[in-house]
Amino acid sequence: MYLHHVAAYLPTAIVTNEHFTQLNGLASDWIMERTGIAERRKAGPDENTNTMAVAATQALLAKIPGFDPADIDLIVVGTYTPHDTIFTAAHAVQRYLGINDIPTVSISSACSSLLNAVEIVEGYFAMGKARRALVVVSEHNTAYNNEADTMAGHLWGDGAAALLITKEPLGPQPLRIAEVITGGAAPVGKADEAVTLKPVEKGIVMPYGRDVFQQACTYMTRVTQTLLDRHHLVANDLTYLIPHQANLRISVNVTKQLGLDPARAVNNIQRLGNTGCAGAAIGLAEVWDTLRPGNNVIITVFGGGYSYGAMLLTK
Repeated sequence: MYLHHVAAYLPTAIVTNEHFTQLNGLASDWIMERTGIAERRKAGPDENTNTMAVAATQALLAKIPGFDPADIDLIVVGTYTPHDTIFTAAHAVQRYLGINDIPTVSISSACSSLLNAVEIVEGYFAMGKARRALVVVSEHNTAYNNEADTMAGHLWGDGAAALLITKEPLGPQPLRIAEVITGGAAPVGKADEAVTLKPVEKGIVMPYGRDVFQQACTYMTRVTQTLLDRHHLVANDLTYLIPHQANLRISVNVTKQLGLDPARAVNNIQRLGNTGCAGAAIGLAEVWDTLRPGNNVIITVFGGGYSYGAMLLTK
């Protein structure tokens, strides 16, 4: 499989740490020390998961001149913050594109949804049911977030990203998706209650952040090392490591365990907050234009419910 381009959409409204200082007394320095976050984006009143998914798709297509969107024959969208659980973000993207009679799938595996979406594409390609797929990840965290929650209310940001994946290369020097590994560790630790979003009861809550931190560091490091070993690479063969953007301390810990030069870790959480399953894809979009032949990139993720995974991309 080949990844031809990725593009991101971010709302324009910026919420700084000072907002939370005024709201509930949390000092900006305290938030920075614990999370690395200085500011985050917030969707406007007329924006939601569906509109951001469409906007990311528009941004992607604008970056691929000459590509006919009518050639897309599979749409997979990942989110755990749906605007509508029936007319999903995947349907919204399909309606925007105006492409009828193609598989259209919406999934949620928490913050790991990006890589599970890529695996779904891999399956459709292997079965001969598709050849040009659009993957979109979109999160409207602030629609569910309780800003007054001093444990996790300051973590969340909104954003989306879109990727064009094909079975065969369409043009020169796309990124090859060398391998995707995913798994679930729901029997481990406090996976059933560490991060939850129960729409009929309450918004996003994270009462056991320490357990999330420990398991994320363990599983992201482990699955990344497995991918490196399978492809006979060492950490510093990577041009970039793009970790899930949940907490800057997780990224630092994983990088240290792998023995990777910290400068090669892509982090946007300082500017965007935790953008859920969109965070790593947004990070890839941010470094896309710097990639050169011979480069290797690993995206590694960990989500609530303790799903995890890693994907190796080669140029």
